[in-house]
Amino acid sequence: MTGTDTSRILEQPIHDASAWTPASLLANREWEFEFSSKQVNELKESLAAVRRAQLPLPAVTSIHFPLPGCQQLISSLTSELKDGRGMALLHGFPVGEFDLTDLELMYWGFCSHLGTGLTQNSDATLIHYVTEGILRPNQGDRPVGNPGMVPLHVDLADIVTLLCVRQPSDSPQSKLVSSTSIYNRILQDHAHLLPRLYRGFQWDRQNEQAAEESAVTDYSVPVFSHSGGQLTCRFNIGWILPAAKRLGHKFDDEEKEILQLMYDLSEELAFAFDFNPGDVQFANNYTVMHGREGHKGGQTEEETRLLMRIWLNTDGFRDFSDESIIRYGVMRHGKLGWTAAQMMAGIDGKRHARRDDLAPLAAE
Repeated sequence: MTGTDTSRILEQPIHDASAWTPASLLANREWEFEFSSKQVNELKESLAAVRRAQLPLPAVTSIHFPLPGCQQLISSLTSELKDGRGMALLHGFPVGEFDLTDLELMYWGFCSHLGTGLTQNSDATLIHYVTEGILRPNQGDRPVGNPGMVPLHVDLADIVTLLCVRQPSDSPQSKLVSSTSIYNRILQDHAHLLPRLYRGFQWDRQNEQAAEESAVTDYSVPVFSHSGGQLTCRFNIGWILPAAKRLGHKFDDEEKEILQLMYDLSEELAFAFDFNPGDVQFANNYTVMHGREGHKGGQTEEETRLLMRIWLNTDGFRDFSDESIIRYGVMRHGKLGWTAAQMMAGIDGKRHARRDDLAPLAAE
């Protein structure tokens, strides 16, 4: 299915762990984890080993950053993200003890046990600084890091991880919402909209595409699709609206209803929580959307909000009705979506493939 086939619409609600509500999260907090002092010491020991070996961040893999005492934690996180609620919150990362360079190495080293990190912006960085401050990377037209409210959305890789280094004085709450629960509500109350949701929308590339790539996807990305018994959601209003504007597309009444409904339900069903320095949040970008409240802008660099973000892909993470569109078609363009190994091999300047057989999705 490429976004136009509506003959396989899932007509039954989903009742697995991904269909959570804020009440169910509060009733069972198995999605919440904390580093022990021994695990923190292990992070520090692996950091010291990487430093002694003088390894640059892209060269660091899980082999170079052994964490034997964290393997049960890593296994639990992986299970929660892949087959469980699709979200997790981890406390106790030692952000107050190290400079940013060391924090990058520890954060990257830990995440290397969960998946393969990918470049995220026009600077082709593997760790994206989410900030309005001086560390903000080149990111095309994306408003990432701006103080305003961030609507609930998905990012482009399998998993998004965010490490909180610093919050502003008004410390905005983060938000997560189950896109599975959103689907169940639409199925219950607005099933007439499902065919249009399955067709999806074109996405803008935020002026981060390569010279030979189109500014807008040549294909529609399904908001909902399913394969192998798994429902997948791909919705980011920040990529859909610019595409429509660039194409001169005026949304019809049904499309306006869909966009408003996705916003309303995501806010209604969202779980809001404090996100403090040393916390790491994880989200499965196919079953969970994330966002946050607005906050005041910093008057000085030290007052700005500062997060580190890593995007991860994981082999065998889930089934897709059309992997070239749903998984790779939103991520692989320009300098986004390259692995560290590809960067070190110098192939990041070549044209992206959007299928694992390395064939491009279509001529553009």
